Amino acid sequence: MRGNDGFRLYRCRQFKTERMAVFTRVSEADLAAWLSNYSLGSLLELHGIPEGIENTNYFVTTSGGRFVLTLFEKLTPKELPFFLNLMAHLARHGIPCPAPMADCRNQFLGELNGKPACIATRLNGHSVTQPTVKQCATMGAMLGQMHSAGQSFAEQMPDPRGAAWREDASHKVLKFLSAQDSALLQSEVALHAEQPLDGIPRGIIHADLFRDNVLMDGERVGGLVDFYFACSGALLYDVAITVNDWCMGSEGVLDAERTRAMLDAYHLARPFTAKEAELWPLALRVAALRFWLSRLYDFYLPRDGELVNPRDPEPFKRILQNHIATKQAVWL
Repeated sequence: MRGNDGFRLYRCRQFKTERMAVFTRVSEADLAAWLSNYSLGSLLELHGIPEGIENTNYFVTTSGGRFVLTLFEKLTPKELPFFLNLMAHLARHGIPCPAPMADCRNQFLGELNGKPACIATRLNGHSVTQPTVKQCATMGAMLGQMHSAGQSFAEQMPDPRGAAWREDASHKVLKFLSAQDSALLQSEVALHAEQPLDGIPRGIIHADLFRDNVLMDGERVGGLVDFYFACSGALLYDVAITVNDWCMGSEGVLDAERTRAMLDAYHLARPFTAKEAELWPLALRVAALRFWLSRLYDFYLPRDGELVNPRDPEPFKRILQNHIATKQAVWL
């Protein structure tokens, strides 16, 4: 991602939590002209959002309401309709996610300052760092509702971080790893290639529902955001990704009470099958592997012009090791 605002940037190989998300500058004059293609009222306020990794985001207030403007730094106009159509579909089915606004030509996607851009509704709430048992239950119910609503979405998107990507990425990072970590990585990649999550319900998954991609409004879910890793996949895999973040204890071991609360609430919204129960420990492992590997890749093989410091891969390696060592995963 390359900013055009003249910032002097340098890469720091330390792990930090802060993010820098305004990569493409938009002035009030730029946006006011762009908004003339919409029926959203006149521009009142424009503020950059200092969170996010892949895109540039702004809070926008007009005389017609509150919105979020997104300029896409990597995704192309050819790739974006799937994600925008998905969010519009889910919003129509009662899922609290950003609803893209159509312009005067009835198009969700436009162009602003040389980047693909869209404007969507702004949701209430904020992300939480220490979710309560009640919040985990609420999140589980919402995930089940989202999976059910996604069943009627006709478009498909292959998982960009699936088995083929895991195989390719693992080969690229092995040379940077210790013998022990290399052996762990290779054995897990091989295991999940041989034992995929087959024979269980599939549909549209978010694939990145970490706490920072969910806005909590007290005990209720105010919004699910950042759908740009969404794809077609095993619904159980999406549950495992979410549990691995929301219900994880400080030592990389699942908190039993939070995990059970999330799974029970999900089950009421979209009942698990017997086959899913059987594959649950495997789903937890492949979900941990996916994020350990992506963080290894981002750390050792950063993309040109990357503005965001890579996240530490070690926590997900520890989570994976604990899942492997656990004899019986928390289940219903």
